[in-house]
Amino acid sequence: MPKASEVKKGEVVRINQQMLQVKQIEVQSPSARGAATLYKMKFRDIQGGGKVEERFKGDDILEKVDLLKRPVSYSYDEGEALVFMDEEDFTQYSVNKADIEDELLFITESIKGVLALIVDDQLIGIELPQSVELEVMDTSPVIKGASASARTKPAEFVTGLIVQVPEYLAVGERVKVNTAEKKFMGRAE
Repeated sequence: MPKASEVKKGEVVRINQQMLQVKQIEVQSPSARGAATLYKMKFRDIQGGGKVEERFKGDDILEKVDLLKRPVSYSYDEGEALVFMDEEDFTQYSVNKADIEDELLFITESIKGVLALIVDDQLIGIELPQSVELEVMDTSPVIKGASASARTKPAEFVTGLIVQVPEYLAVGERVKVNTAEKKFMGRAE
């Protein structure tokens, strides 16, 4: 059983008989001497779908739930849900868009490296790869003479995601975007 300081985003823990998936972790380091570091965690209740917030000290013990990770590929949009197919046994999993609203900004038909998070044969969410390739759909025109300096401009992608990119990029170019930080990483190969 891990300490609160060892729990990572995406993992599933059991608190008060509820299975909760960690959606966000904020670390608060108090300035007083000897005070414990606090971990404010936001969860999604897997059974009920609600949101839960809890605070823990770094050495509080949490009960971790065994999570099976399976490689899946995006199949199709089913209105309120997305359908993913297991790449090994071809099982289809449906997940509500509301449960993966943060991940939706990175999902395109060509996405690779997605993992299904499964608890007790039930899909509870997905894990994205560290980076994805997206095509710039809308951005301001290329500035003539723009260098690879630190000046940036907003770019919108097909999924609705908006990220700051270098000003030399144009509409139609494919770029790599970090999924955890929602930041431009470079041009795609």
